[in-house]
Amino acid sequence: MDQPLRNCKKFVHLDLKGAPPRIGYLIELIKLFADLGANGLLIEYEDMFPYEGELKVLQSTTQPPYSREEIVSIQDAANSRGLEIVPLVQTFGHLEFVLKHEVFRDLREVDYCLGTLNPHRDAGVRLVQEMLQQVMKLHPKSTTLHIGADEVYMLGHGDESKHWLDVPGRSVHQLFLSHVIKVAKGVQESSPNLNLIMWDDMLRSMTPETIKESGLVGLVQPMLWDYSPTLDVENTVMLMERYKSAGMKNQWAASSFKGSTTVHTCVTSTQRHLDNHLQWLKVAPSLSAGIELQGIALTGWQRYDHLSVLCELMPVGLPSLASCLQTLLHGGFTKEAQKKVVETLGTVDVEDTERLSSRTSSSFAGAKLAELIVKLASLLESAELRHFQNNMFVRGWFTPYHRQKKTVNPLIAQQIETQVKIILDAVESQVHEVRGEMRLLYTDSTVQEWVDQHVTPVLEPLHSLLRDIETVLNEMGLCTKSIF
Repeated sequence: MDQPLRNCKKFVHLDLKGAPPRIGYLIELIKLFADLGANGLLIEYEDMFPYEGELKVLQSTTQPPYSREEIVSIQDAANSRGLEIVPLVQTFGHLEFVLKHEVFRDLREVDYCLGTLNPHRDAGVRLVQEMLQQVMKLHPKSTTLHIGADEVYMLGHGDESKHWLDVPGRSVHQLFLSHVIKVAKGVQESSPNLNLIMWDDMLRSMTPETIKESGLVGLVQPMLWDYSPTLDVENTVMLMERYKSAGMKNQWAASSFKGSTTVHTCVTSTQRHLDNHLQWLKVAPSLSAGIELQGIALTGWQRYDHLSVLCELMPVGLPSLASCLQTLLHGGFTKEAQKKVVETLGTVDVEDTERLSSRTSSSFAGAKLAELIVKLASLLESAELRHFQNNMFVRGWFTPYHRQKKTVNPLIAQQIETQVKIILDAVESQVHEVRGEMRLLYTDSTVQEWVDQHVTPVLEPLHSLLRDIETVLNEMGLCTKSIF
């Protein structure tokens, strides 16, 4: 059994930049996280935070951000269950929700990359400092802040960066570190007792000497993220030892319970994420005594970035989260761990729709929506729907050749349309159920976005087929109504 990870902090990541739950459901989730064994929350508000003044433009326009009162209620719910809150505010990369706005366009490193801040502009530093101050002002009890700084794409490609890098001895590594240090020192000046965390990926290719000489050590603690079910234990240990040799003894880990399979995944695989945590359990006991593992953040990404589609919704990921948390607590997915998950949620696998639909007293908030999404996803992935172009009547009598020549056997057209409508009616019936249930937990804009991203593209080829049949029949002087 792995004591280091079992005893350290376990934070659940709330990625609110996509599908932010209605406040009532969010508070239910927070209580559930505590029941499942979490002792902290890593909250990434992005455009759902009620920024004020010059930053008000950052607020979401598709749905109202959480109000200041709701931000307080989130903290009250967490505090009542002993959950520590660590806000996460991006300060370098992944600033799409900021830099997409025309008013901040000149603060981009390069114009065509919406995510990366130009590190040479004082206005850019002031901007992220103001964001940090507004967020922390509404989180007076938080003692730790995550400043992001992952995936700073295209750094060094801007004209000002190129000019800076022309000076002999300067590197992109130094450019990155100088901005992070500037941000960290700014926070330190206003909140000297605040602990800072950053994602580690931009540090991975640096030598310990580069990190040590930069002045970063003592300002920020690295959070190593790896979401792979086949995480390389040996390389991860080596990386953590390298950070230690640079002087960074306080380190964090980050795993994943959802949102890291593919950019458009709808249904969470518990096994995939369990495997990721089982690999992390192998890392902890292999570390030397000098490394002080502070905790692990179980990330649950809702989007890959601000502009990408929605990943799995939280209800679909809860069995995975429960299983992963209990695996960390028990040092493996033991019988005791499985029993606790089943007692709390009713099932360890969201794809076990039979258990989900049993509606036992242990069914979790959102279980009905999870069940409906799993069933709808199964239908949307069916060969009959996905590969309808291979249907005998389509392959035999309505190929691209027939469409180009605008000819079809009307009797065959009737067969095709009948089969297409049977499929569409089945899907629409399930979509109607999903919409109704999803509206209870999410805003209408989230419901519509989810349908537009995960249902509409799958059905479009069938709708296109029906339109083409109608066009060809009209060209032939036949009315679809008179035939069908």
